[in-house]
Amino acid sequence: MEKLKMHTPDLAEENYKKLAALFPNAVTETIDEAGNVVRAIDKDVLMQEINTMVVDGDQQRYQFTWPDKRKSVLLANQPIAKTLRLDKEKSVSRDGTLGGGH
Repeated sequence: MEKLKMHTPDLAEENYKKLAALFPNAVTETIDEAGNVVRAIDKDVLMQEINTMVVDGDQQRYQFTWPDKRKSVLLANQPIAKTLRLDKEKSVSRDGTLGGGH
């Protein structure tokens, strides 16, 4: 039996590594809420590195937003330790027939 990974990937960490590899000058450190030194990406340096028009502040643009959107993005990028498991007895195939040998 093949063992399942019990955690989802840490998307924020993967994205950080990609940005750090592409733009090493934008890598910096900062202090988090608990007073710990953490790695970060300097937005201003990153904007200079990509050398394109960056929309910021009150500048008009299309958006899909809601209260606590930033918090939901952070939560969505955190790894989780839950796994969906196949229940063959309750499974239904594409043609609507029951799975599990029925």
